[in-house]
Amino acid sequence: MARLLAIDGLNIVRRVYEASPEPDSDLKADIALRHALSSFRHLINGHEPTHVLPAFDFGGRTWRHDLYEGYREGRAPMPDPLRAALPGFYDALSKIGLQPVSLPGVEADDVIGTAVMRWLNEGRGDAVVASTDKDLHCLIAHGALVWDHFKGEWHDATWVENKWGVPPEQLPDLLALMGDATDSIPGVSRVGQKTAAKLLRTYGTLDAIMAGAGILKDTLGETLRKEREMLYLSRQLVQLKTDVKVGVSWNMLAWQQHP
Repeated sequence: MARLLAIDGLNIVRRVYEASPEPDSDLKADIALRHALSSFRHLINGHEPTHVLPAFDFGGRTWRHDLYEGYREGRAPMPDPLRAALPGFYDALSKIGLQPVSLPGVEADDVIGTAVMRWLNEGRGDAVVASTDKDLHCLIAHGALVWDHFKGEWHDATWVENKWGVPPEQLPDLLALMGDATDSIPGVSRVGQKTAAKLLRTYGTLDAIMAGAGILKDTLGETLRKEREMLYLSRQLVQLKTDVKVGVSWNMLAWQQHP
């Protein structure tokens, strides 16, 4: 059976780079990218895919910034030496037979979400996502599995429920309610993971929660009503875009190891 391995490229590259305590430098970037290339090889050897999609953030503004100017405003920019070294890393990936994808205006998550959903909807086989990004875990609801390269563990529906208190299909609603400080997504004031999970277990969906909020007399109900607009904006921001024009065919992503 065919198997797609979608690799969240910068999720690996940046973690490898930041694992070193050395100050930013060209040498640090070079060493980190050599380790990252080994990680990519290790992933491919371990999962034996028939197709590989290495997706990378392009950088700059995305459709999410157009929705909300504050998106990712608190996130530290990529160190200059690492950014400067990325084109060479893409070349190295190409030399071993991979097709890196990096598209302006969208994030790697959107590219992966589009490709994985298309792959699964076409019934092509297994889909494995190599990432620690929580946003991508909603793909588990559609039949994908997530692999944490750094811990060497599988994330499935049971893992998501144990970690977040909701099944994968409710994860975007959970993140919309509680917000995501990493991406500067506001969520609802004073609603954390436990409260968000409890609301979703009780009501099922954001729409049902907001319908119920109309009769809640406590502070939570008042906050939900007052911040309704920001809640639905947060929901748009955490949702994967799954209609990206990826610009590559399955044949282009077919894995054939180069010498």
